[in-house]
Amino acid sequence: MKFSLGFLSLCLLLACNKNVEKAMIQTPITTNKSSLTYLALGDSYTIGEAVPQKESFPYQVSSMLNDQGLKFSAPKIIAKTGWTTDELQAAIKAEKITETYDVVTLLIGVNNQYRGNSQATYRKEFKELLQTAIGFAGGDKKHVFVVSIPDWGVTPFGKGSGRNTTTIAEEIDAFNAICKEETLAIAVSYIDITPGSRNAATDASLIASDGLHPSGKMYSEWAVKVSNSVAATFK
Repeated sequence: MKFSLGFLSLCLLLACNKNVEKAMIQTPITTNKSSLTYLALGDSYTIGEAVPQKESFPYQVSSMLNDQGLKFSAPKIIAKTGWTTDELQAAIKAEKITETYDVVTLLIGVNNQYRGNSQATYRKEFKELLQTAIGFAGGDKKHVFVVSIPDWGVTPFGKGSGRNTTTIAEEIDAFNAICKEETLAIAVSYIDITPGSRNAATDASLIASDGLHPSGKMYSEWAVKVSNSVAATFK
């Protein structure tokens, strides 16, 4: 199969720094059965590309929940830079997870948008992933939290990509509309971080050193929203 220039650009867009490779599967540092458990499913935004692991949003969520008196072990993460919905599905199947988790988050879709993939295909595969997430939560929809797709078009990389940033924003909104519709249709929590991600257009502190991915500061903003939603579920 011939690789197009656009696909090669994807590798640059969502890998950026090949000297800092993130593992495809990040297993919790500790395993304490008396602790609550958290599974995070996604792509580069879930592993925290270009920031220390502790600054990724899943790790900050766990830390914030612990500060609120909920004892969570470190999250298990299934995510990799560049993944689309179908690639996340394949990785989940390969992992062969049999256990369930107290909390599951799902953030996926930016690479579907970037590659120009079909929105209809995204809807189908996202719905399947959502059901998978519910299964990992033991069938409890209240313990699944979907996070919206951020807008990479406002970043320095996005502005210099040669793409129309207005079009990027419109496409991100379209994918998020699908994500939100399918999530709320089955009464799962939807956490909208997209408007906040657009603040990076004028606030460089929200962007990591690679000029593309969120900084720990932006991830902290996401983590506040997610942890508050999770904490409310456990009250």
